[in-house]
Amino acid sequence: MNKTTQTQIIKLIHQEVIPAIGCTEPVAVALAAAKAAEVLGCRPEKTEVFLSANILKNAMGVGIPGTGMVGLPIAIALGTLIGKSAYGLEVLRDLTPEALTAGKRMIEDKCIHIALKENVDKLYIEVLCSAGDETSRVIICHEHTNIVYVEKNGSVLTDLRKEGVTCDASAEDDELKLSFSTVYEFAMEMPLDEIRFILETADLNRKAAEASLKGNFGHTVSKTVSGVYGRKYMGDSAYTHMLAMTAAACDARMDGAMIPVMSNSGSGNQGIAATLPVLSFAEDIECSEEQLIRALMLSHLMVIYIKQSLGRLSALCGCVVAATGASCGITYLMGGNKVQISYAIKNMIGNITGMICDGAKPSCAMKVSSGVSTAMLSALMAMENKVVTPVEGIIDEDVDKSIINLTSIGSKGMEATDKLVLDIMTGKSC
Repeated sequence: MNKTTQTQIIKLIHQEVIPAIGCTEPVAVALAAAKAAEVLGCRPEKTEVFLSANILKNAMGVGIPGTGMVGLPIAIALGTLIGKSAYGLEVLRDLTPEALTAGKRMIEDKCIHIALKENVDKLYIEVLCSAGDETSRVIICHEHTNIVYVEKNGSVLTDLRKEGVTCDASAEDDELKLSFSTVYEFAMEMPLDEIRFILETADLNRKAAEASLKGNFGHTVSKTVSGVYGRKYMGDSAYTHMLAMTAAACDARMDGAMIPVMSNSGSGNQGIAATLPVLSFAEDIECSEEQLIRALMLSHLMVIYIKQSLGRLSALCGCVVAATGASCGITYLMGGNKVQISYAIKNMIGNITGMICDGAKPSCAMKVSSGVSTAMLSALMAMENKVVTPVEGIIDEDVDKSIINLTSIGSKGMEATDKLVLDIMTGKSC
């Protein structure tokens, strides 16, 4: 691998693996609201928000950090009140009790209006703020922190769309296109000092899991696995340890705990699920630091690779992708070679492809646990040289083609599913 490609990959990882507080969809909306308020230059009297269906779906049922509240209105209100766009996905980290009270008052005064925007990128956020004769408009598109348009009082301040950055989901970008072989070679052969930074994912996400265990968040999936019945019927093993650790961070994050996590490709849960099963297993087998670094890099870069063709948001649950990365890392830690790691990928695709995304919410910890469970099973089968074959379902002889089959189903084949899920969610009486 040449030095230019190595540099491109490192840059890509630094772009995709970043800290985030709270679910990235409502936080991205808060980010757009914060930027719009900053451009306006004063507290908005009215805030109108237009969102793609996938953003709306992922933001409806998740806790907003530090508020004890669920959903978009409080995220938008706080974004305009105390949000700082320079913080990126940690935009709400300066939250205070006074700001929360003011945010609730904004909601009560019906200052915030939210609507669906159709025929746009799956990740699309548009915020219009106004106060008296002053107005501002901000658009985030394609990526959670990608502010492509800024306007004040009708004057355009920024319009990256004129420079080739569009809000069309089909638009091509010039980022490095990865492959399984490229991912494997990079993770296995890069000098350790150049990829040691990936340990930051372990440090931050472990802290999130540990903080979660001090409270009772969400459905307490982690404490259920490690509790009386969990130990009695599931045992106490490397398998249950990785389930408990991974679910713990997700329990807290989806319940709105003010705990930062290291995200991957715009999703905190993907970052958690790509990190903690690998970390937990590494600690149980007492591997070397080099093994941990390479396993984490393999896991995270595999997630980035799969998301390149799947897209930021889709009808396919992100834990399918993240757990596939984790399974690669676990297989490597078991002593697996390149072929066996490819077997783990095929086993994952042959098993949990099709798991729907029905928004971010506390029960995501259960889906993440299902992904981790399948990651372990897929790795065990791979180490026994057992693999789902090309005559079975969507698996191809070529591992990269198998990944394309997975992402095609998630991005194209499940579009009708995505619409139906949103209809169901918005049509409930609760």
